[in-house]
Amino acid sequence: MKISSSRTSFLALAVLFLTLPAFAGTNRGSVQVSKTFVVNGQQLKAGEYSVTWEGSGPDVQVNFLKGKKIVATSPAHLVDLTSSPAADAALIKTNNDGSISLAQVRFGGKKKALAFDGVAPQS
Repeated sequence: MKISSSRTSFLALAVLFLTLPAFAGTNRGSVQVSKTFVVNGQQLKAGEYSVTWEGSGPDVQVNFLKGKKIVATSPAHLVDLTSSPAADAALIKTNNDGSISLAQVRFGGKKKALAFDGVAPQS
């Protein structure tokens, strides 16, 4: 009985350690954008999006999700901020053609931001 219990515990721990790398490096947040915007050439409607990215920077791959569905992906740079914003925020820029692009996503309480399209971080 003890041997069986020990094997079960060992197998459970082995499965846990084997699955941890799949989740390591995944970061999450959310962002609310009040206008239709473009990210990586993809137009997204105004609204709230879940944001996930792989890696710790500086270059990361970002997914924008509505519910559980990925609606856009984009490369981004993880940049340091000099202070933590009080709340999540989307920084947008108006392009020459009048369209709106996502420049940065900042997360409340974090000193890191996601920068898109080579836009320099602003503290």
